[in-house]
Amino acid sequence: MNLQSYASGHWFTSTAKGNAIRDASSGENIAEVTSDGLDFKAMLAYGRDVGGPKLRAMTFHERAIMLKEVALKLGEFKDALYAASYQTGATKADTWIDVDGGIQTFFVYSSKGRKEMPNQPWYVDGDVEQLSRGGSFLGQHIMVPRQGVALHINAFNFPVWGMMEKLAPTLLAGMPAIIKPASATAHLTEMAVRYMTDSGILPEGTLQLICGRTGDLFDHLTCQDVVTFTGSANTARHLQAHPVFAEKSVPFLAECDSLNATILGEDAGPDTPEFDLFIREIVREMTSKAGQKCTAIRRIIVPAKSVGTVQEALKAKLENITVGDPRIKGVRMGPLASLAQRNEVIERVQELASCADISLDGTKPFEPMGANYGAGAFVKPTLLFCDAPLDNETIHSVEAFGPVVTIMPYDTVADAITLANMGEGSLVASLFSHDPDVVFEVAMGIGAYHGRLVVIDRSSAEESTGHGSPLPHMKHGGPGRAGGGEEQGGIRAVKHFMQRMAVQGSPDVLTNITRKWVSGAAEQTMDAHPFRKSFDEIKVGDTLITKSRTVSLEDIEHFANFTGDTFYAHMDEVAAAANPIFGGRVAHGYLLLSFAAGLFVDPAPGPVLANVGLNDLKFTKPVYPGDVIQVRLVCKQRTARMNEDFGEVRWDVTVTNQLGEECANYELLTHNERVQ
Repeated sequence: MNLQSYASGHWFTSTAKGNAIRDASSGENIAEVTSDGLDFKAMLAYGRDVGGPKLRAMTFHERAIMLKEVALKLGEFKDALYAASYQTGATKADTWIDVDGGIQTFFVYSSKGRKEMPNQPWYVDGDVEQLSRGGSFLGQHIMVPRQGVALHINAFNFPVWGMMEKLAPTLLAGMPAIIKPASATAHLTEMAVRYMTDSGILPEGTLQLICGRTGDLFDHLTCQDVVTFTGSANTARHLQAHPVFAEKSVPFLAECDSLNATILGEDAGPDTPEFDLFIREIVREMTSKAGQKCTAIRRIIVPAKSVGTVQEALKAKLENITVGDPRIKGVRMGPLASLAQRNEVIERVQELASCADISLDGTKPFEPMGANYGAGAFVKPTLLFCDAPLDNETIHSVEAFGPVVTIMPYDTVADAITLANMGEGSLVASLFSHDPDVVFEVAMGIGAYHGRLVVIDRSSAEESTGHGSPLPHMKHGGPGRAGGGEEQGGIRAVKHFMQRMAVQGSPDVLTNITRKWVSGAAEQTMDAHPFRKSFDEIKVGDTLITKSRTVSLEDIEHFANFTGDTFYAHMDEVAAAANPIFGGRVAHGYLLLSFAAGLFVDPAPGPVLANVGLNDLKFTKPVYPGDVIQVRLVCKQRTARMNEDFGEVRWDVTVTNQLGEECANYELLTHNERVQ
């Protein structure tokens, strides 16, 4: 039967003949896939009109908790997802990366959304810009959710993770999504989407699914929509040629396969830990997902003196890799995703062989464990060697998307950098070296051509996630051939699905829009001490002016002797007088903070539960013995904590002297009890 699509709130089954999805190991027909009959224009309208408003009405924290709940629900169905994943050719280890990795991505974005984003539907981006001399005209960037739909066109190799690593920041941003998986493994994506929609956690219209082609969907895109694509560079160029991207400036974020490189440092000889780590990582990258990873190693850049040793070490490891049905115990590497994919890999190896020697040929027929070679899409690891890589462009432009790598020698670090960059842009490069000078030179030399650099040595190897593992915290993308886009990268990815707007106006205007007090905006004198107010009673702009305190020489000397901070500017009159900044003995900056706290703290138990930190501390003017200090405390921002009995309050704290001159300024964070 045909896979179903989820469109406009209903599961839809096309009655047209679809393309077959087959088990990658046995060749058995799993399902057929076609989208004929779908109303793509209606899907976009449903996402914009139904899902979008519901998501935008939620705060970042509410959306973040939603992600966590979805991840927990998916975790209940991992056994079924694993079983379907084996049909794609994935081993248990591969499946863990795809299924568990996708679920974990939701957890990470849920955590980051609650910790790094406010409990409101909009995001204040950056600091206030002063646009006038007197400070009455200011600027502030804010970000709001786009009012369209994100169309995610995904690749076949990670049908769960590939969907969820894009979906997490999209939903956190407040934007609905339409998922379009690659047909070869769409049955696994459809299963995961079904579990998510059946859970009832996602608001209606938030998530839709297209199993099959996108039809005329591109014709109905608007400037509020976003398209993300993962796949080949050729397909990306074809999609971007649609006139809607030029006519309506629809954002197109591409993440394409690339000829990723790994470099063995000159210092990493056969007797070093880095050499062993290098060999182990290459073998892992070649066999994980049968090399069908956009981040997999394709080019191995090795000091000329180590080429022979590297070749022999890799052959010894790769010749013993057990290839077969991934459901069978002992199988290390499964098949490629389809017979078409195997044919593609064999053709690309033949093309590479025109300019490189094959030292280990895995493209010939063999007997895979527990499977039939003719029915399954099996290949073995393949190793090539190109002795003149600086003079050969083909080796840096042709990619066999499978367990295929090419070894190439270099004479100098500069040559290694040149070779790495000849791929014209990649998602990731890795370097195995324990020499800090080599690491610095390579990082500076390849930075413009690679989205990520992983440095692996004896210090980090035990905890390193390796060359080919994109993490939710770090950007995933690269320039040039790699597509020029960025995914993940923590909150950076969320901003791809929001619109940045510059707001200009008075301090009061910015405070009202951002719900964050801006210096110069109206202040309200509190009718009670702030430590006597609960979170819900405090308002942005609430202000406390404290009593004053004289800072004496005895205070300074006592603080110095008590803390051990006897820096000459506090204790030596002659030396302090010669200091061009102070011109005499001054109070410690941290003494000012302590005295400031003493002026604004109400010591009795109350709604203030804890002082949890301070930010952006600046000492702007020295305080001398005999100066009189005073503190102004202004409520700067309030952030309610979901499912917590307290909220976070940020205070603007300014310490002034007897002339009203600012001596110190910082942001204080407190946790205040909630009563609602």
